[in-house]
Amino acid sequence: MQRILLSLVLLAAGIAVSGERIPDFTNPELGMEDLWNDARWVPDPADPAGERGRWTGWFSQDAVDSRKLAEGFIRARVEGEWQEYPLVTLPEDYLDWNFTSRLQQLGEYREMLTGGARRSPTLSGPHSGMVATHGAQRRDTHFTINNAVKGVGWLPKAEKLAEVAELFRRTWDDSLTRKLAVLESLYRQGAELFDLTKQTSLELYARPGFETHTFLNQMSDPGVTIVFLDMPKSYELRCIAQMLHPENPNLTDYEKQVVEYINMVHDYFHGKAPRPAIGVIYHVVQVFDNSPPRGAGRRVVPPYAEE
Repeated sequence: MQRILLSLVLLAAGIAVSGERIPDFTNPELGMEDLWNDARWVPDPADPAGERGRWTGWFSQDAVDSRKLAEGFIRARVEGEWQEYPLVTLPEDYLDWNFTSRLQQLGEYREMLTGGARRSPTLSGPHSGMVATHGAQRRDTHFTINNAVKGVGWLPKAEKLAEVAELFRRTWDDSLTRKLAVLESLYRQGAELFDLTKQTSLELYARPGFETHTFLNQMSDPGVTIVFLDMPKSYELRCIAQMLHPENPNLTDYEKQVVEYINMVHDYFHGKAPRPAIGVIYHVVQVFDNSPPRGAGRRVVPPYAEE
């Protein structure tokens, strides 16, 4: 009898310990905190059952302070502490690879449109960045670390932003062939047109009813790494991710321009989205060359001698 009681006690203890190790995966598509303002579900009036609709709401990313951008610095709460990072300029080798590869990819699309391409355009390279983040645990995962492939692009210099946006508006209804020519003309301007301290992306899927791992992590800890692989080249950018919700009433005029532009350049090529998405600015603070065999993870910006 004593053995039976002991076995039952040990079994109960084992269940308790096991229960502590296995997290509760209820409501799995959200984080642990409420990050949204004015969040509500808007039913689709065309659905009498009330099952279709969409979430609305906006957020403000409290972990990034961009007030010193004009001075060349970005402040952010990284690894639990507020720190100030000097922005760096992307190196010449990265620029040559990035703009050359983008022009090559646009050329592949052009060949496909004219019937000359025998294969689909390349999707690797500068458009597809592998973004590694950490910091906030979603309810469906054991870890906070996450990696996701994101479409990555360029942001014009502040003084050029309105001019490029107007170019897109003027040519919005042009043929895809004409739009390819417009994009090619922009990439050929390269360093003269674009802000070389930044890359951009969109957070397409996060909303009050569904929060991506990347969104949650960047809200909690905006220190991220973006890796590009386009053999024999590979680059790693250490960045501060600043997320801009298009409905945030507290955005500056510049931030409003930026989130509008990032959505515009995406829709210009991919087609008009139902509604604007969250814009992301990746402020570059370090650059590593991961190209084998000579790069092998060597930091190239800033050079070690400058520290």
